Amino acid sequence: MKTTTAIVIPCYKVKDHIRSVVTSIPEFIDHIIVVDDCCPENSLEQISDLAQTNSKITTISHQKNGGVGAAMATGYKKALEQGATITIKMDGDGQMAPCYLPRIIELMENKKCDYVKGNRFSSKRILSEMPLARLIGNSGLSFLVKFASGYWNVMDPTNGYTAIHIRALKDLNLNKLSSDYFFEIDMLCQLNYQTAKVRDFSMDAKYEHQNSSLNVFHSLNLFTLKLLHRFVKRLFLQYFILEFNMATVYMLLGIPLLVFGTIFGGVLWAESIRNSSAQPLGTIMLSVLPVLISLNMLTHAIHIDISRNYDN
Repeated sequence: MKTTTAIVIPCYKVKDHIRSVVTSIPEFIDHIIVVDDCCPENSLEQISDLAQTNSKITTISHQKNGGVGAAMATGYKKALEQGATITIKMDGDGQMAPCYLPRIIELMENKKCDYVKGNRFSSKRILSEMPLARLIGNSGLSFLVKFASGYWNVMDPTNGYTAIHIRALKDLNLNKLSSDYFFEIDMLCQLNYQTAKVRDFSMDAKYEHQNSSLNVFHSLNLFTLKLLHRFVKRLFLQYFILEFNMATVYMLLGIPLLVFGTIFGGVLWAESIRNSSAQPLGTIMLSVLPVLISLNMLTHAIHIDISRNYDN
């Protein structure tokens, strides 16, 4: 069966770059879907002549700005209608080089990946060129996303250069995907629910000329509650509904012990301050031991969670 490819380009405030992005896409790509997310610059006008002469190009316009996630949901639905086997996301600002497309398709076909995404953290050279603030912020965000998504083997979670196979795309609830810049992270979280195989590919980072609309430190603050929600939901579904293994046992025992030891120790500490007296050693150990045992159990649970991801 022939692999059919589609590229979805969310289009918002990219009138200076969208034409060069579209014309740079190689001939072996079967469909190009450009989604205008109510762009105030009328970016689609820059490729109107191309859309009229090239049957591969499909343009879609939103009457209201919905965010990158909303634009991608529209593009994904159109790609499904067109029967695309692999759907690739490229931004319209020219920061995603088409030279990586053969590598992306090769990973999908030969490595049987369900989802492939770019990783700018994969070499010392790239890291040395990355602005320090962005490097620190992305590293912190990547760590939190590992917990929330369960994909411990991926980095650079906000990287928008992604590709998804139809077998994973058709099972996604596109209407439930986050519509803002949490979109890429939300994709990872939803893919974990269907145990999709996710892999990074190494890519260069380009920061000249264009300013990113995504502030990583602001995202850390903005996304914290969303990440916590996805983390709790993943653990519940993965270890209490879909599976039941030793990680489940460790959490069932470890979490209550941690809560008991922390609260009991806090009460003892408060009483010691109020009475200006030390607690007996045996009483102190009654709070310390549950905490130590629980930390050991939860560490084992994390190890099982990480191993599960690498085994897939």
